[in-house]
Amino acid sequence: MNTSTLLPATMTEIVITEPGGIDKLQSQKVPLPEVPAHYVLIKVNASGVNRPDIFQRLGSYPPPSDASPIPGLEVAGEVVKLGAGCTKWNIGDRVCALVAGGGYAQYCLAHEDIALPSLRLSDIEAAALPENFFTVWANLFQLGKLKKGESVLIHGGTSGIGSVAIMLAHSIGATVYTTVGSEEKEIVALKLGADFVINYKQKDFAKEIPVLTEGQGIDVILDIIGGDYVEKNYQVAAKFGRIIQVGMMKGTPKNLNMMPLMIKRLIHTGSTMRSRNIEEKAEIARELEQKVWPIIADGKINPIINAVFPLNEVGKAHQLMESGDLIGKVILEVTH
Repeated sequence: MNTSTLLPATMTEIVITEPGGIDKLQSQKVPLPEVPAHYVLIKVNASGVNRPDIFQRLGSYPPPSDASPIPGLEVAGEVVKLGAGCTKWNIGDRVCALVAGGGYAQYCLAHEDIALPSLRLSDIEAAALPENFFTVWANLFQLGKLKKGESVLIHGGTSGIGSVAIMLAHSIGATVYTTVGSEEKEIVALKLGADFVINYKQKDFAKEIPVLTEGQGIDVILDIIGGDYVEKNYQVAAKFGRIIQVGMMKGTPKNLNMMPLMIKRLIHTGSTMRSRNIEEKAEIARELEQKVWPIIADGKINPIINAVFPLNEVGKAHQLMESGDLIGKVILEVTH
């Protein structure tokens, strides 16, 4: 069995020299990594940029002890080397993969069970899939147990996570409510499949949702915002509602009134993806390949790309992410 192709001795990667601004993102040449058993080495053609990358650069989101210190949580490209015992992939396969770090580089290691086929997509499109699809599936469907006929409120509806959540919730037949911050984003959210869109700069969702749901409230809420949204989520949740916290962009809530949580018997939970073990991530990958990848293959769901930057302009990509002025994903294009 051919386990590798002809490879260079070194590669370019982006290192965080110390916590701080975008000037702390520096390019360096390093040897290619050794490939452990059941891992593949991917020649990276595109890498997704995510908010945890920003937090890692600032020093507030350190990688797990067993993960690469190089930022980057999702990649797409070509399998060029197989570790011992790897049976799922062959040299030359086009894949995208969720990784715990190391994505901002020309080559990246990924566990064979956490890589997925790139299907009909370009590498830039495929690199937009793993982090958001893994996160949304694990939280909205595994934790939140959203099902057909239920209602869901998705905050930040045109963010990477929000846009995927709208598309997947719509695809199963849920009624989708979402919050966005501009008229342009309202139009995008409706095109993605949202049934009701609330511009939070014009209206308070805590007042709008009870009217729109005729007092019934929302079954499942997916929240990347935090802050004062937490108490408002309790207010608009239906009895026995499930609130899934996947981000805290506005920080932790102050003086939180938890009485609605108790009266309505709500479940408020949350998770992070990076700290999960291989087995947990592999289970999510299996479910995605069975239930979501066929929808992508049929062209019914397409990733939304906001901007593409070359790897050496990673600082500009971070600036765009930090501005919040974007719809969809920011991708790094990696050349060799």
